[in-house]
Amino acid sequence: MAGHSKWANIKHKKQKEDKRRSKLFSKLSRRIAVAARKGGGDPEFNPTLRMEIERAKDNNMPNDNIERAIKRGTGELEGVKYEEVVYEGYGPSGVALYIELMTDNRNRTASEIRRILSDHGGNLGEDGCVEWLFERKGFLSIDRQNTDLNEEEIMLEAIELGAEDVSADEDFIEIYTSPSDFEDVKQGFQKQGFEFTTSKLTMMPQNSVELNGSEAKKILRLLDKLEDHDDVQEIYSNFDIPDHIMVDIEAN
Repeated sequence: MAGHSKWANIKHKKQKEDKRRSKLFSKLSRRIAVAARKGGGDPEFNPTLRMEIERAKDNNMPNDNIERAIKRGTGELEGVKYEEVVYEGYGPSGVALYIELMTDNRNRTASEIRRILSDHGGNLGEDGCVEWLFERKGFLSIDRQNTDLNEEEIMLEAIELGAEDVSADEDFIEIYTSPSDFEDVKQGFQKQGFEFTTSKLTMMPQNSVELNGSEAKKILRLLDKLEDHDDVQEIYSNFDIPDHIMVDIEAN
């Protein structure tokens, strides 16, 4: 499972340096509004909303922005109505892409995503063409610098709380759960003072495509472009980049 986390950890490092906070806040606001519209504005009774609020706070989104997003979702404030859509397709080297979006204009968004993929050696596919390659999981990532516990100690604690798997590299320790056990595992660690760099439900690839240096650069350029699109919320892919290639890419 470790290959999946590379893009999540790259994004975490980038977000710490990214000054375009308004775009990030806009995306977070959409997620909060949609969660509030679907499940109500009280996070105590809406686990999805609670998770989105936590994500927003982790990214230093002001409380006023969060409250406005909730009220837009519940209808207390006027605002654009977004719908959730999923696009599936392929990137260069046959890498599978599962893209979750929130849009107020499905036709415009489809056209723009299709163009981005085409410009970077990919293509948009039919519904269901890659979904079968992924499995929904809970994903928690801990920065090694933020804990005194070693990998084995965290693994034992994770299994005790109900996690399915734990993996690690030199920077992060990653915990995987079933969707139903995600909140219990997360809250169990939080009660012990743990902080997460990433905490979310995700789509895990069941197999991976290993990329060489030039292929890796192509897929990362494509993901950067997709991430920059206002409507894109999450991108899941089944690429795997060997550590020595990732080190070279991050250094340049």
